Amino acid sequence: MARATPAPVKKRTSSVALKIFMAVTGITLVLFLYLHMIGNLKIFFGETTFDHYAHWLRTIGTPVLPTEWFLWIQRGGLTIAVVGHVAAATILARRARQARPVKYAHRPKVQGSYAARTMRWGGVIILLFVIYHILDLTTLTLNPAAEAGHPYANVVADFAPSRWYVTLVYLLAIVAIGFHLRHGLFSAVRTLGQQKPRGERVARATALFLSLVLVIGYLSVPFAVMTGLVG
Repeated sequence: MARATPAPVKKRTSSVALKIFMAVTGITLVLFLYLHMIGNLKIFFGETTFDHYAHWLRTIGTPVLPTEWFLWIQRGGLTIAVVGHVAAATILARRARQARPVKYAHRPKVQGSYAARTMRWGGVIILLFVIYHILDLTTLTLNPAAEAGHPYANVVADFAPSRWYVTLVYLLAIVAIGFHLRHGLFSAVRTLGQQKPRGERVARATALFLSLVLVIGYLSVPFAVMTGLVG
């Protein structure tokens, strides 16, 4: 008769699986962020190029797929990845708290990076920003000057100097994404097997570099519009 696996072992095994799942979904989301950023940078090539790119996104897969179906499939997949990523993080955080049931009156401070200590609220900010971004530049609900079918003009209207508060929202959200990404990429590399000291140093430097590229790439568009470089 086979011996039953002890509950603590099962829990540790499932926690490892959750960490791997978090790493995989996180990397998937990061790849999307970079592809999306590259597409956004086409705005620097002019209105015709940017509008053509936006139209092309809606025709991917045609005629096999109806117009915009690829975008909706992509949105569905990203939604699953985001929900799964958040759910796994929540479960792991709850297990970590349960593993330390006793609260000490004088708990020693844990040394860690600013990004590591703010991963939770950073994730909430990112989720709220994604919702805002969709309402702002996808459905055009929050952009009073937006007009369907004119993505270049909509971006220019959205980040106009008079709407400086919109640029401020994007600035704060993108910086939060940068902190979240820096720690997340490093954690993903460790989860997927890189544990050597030299490898950790390389992973930290790479995560910082990739995060800076993402932040600069995304913020270049609103600041270019605000300063008149794009318009």
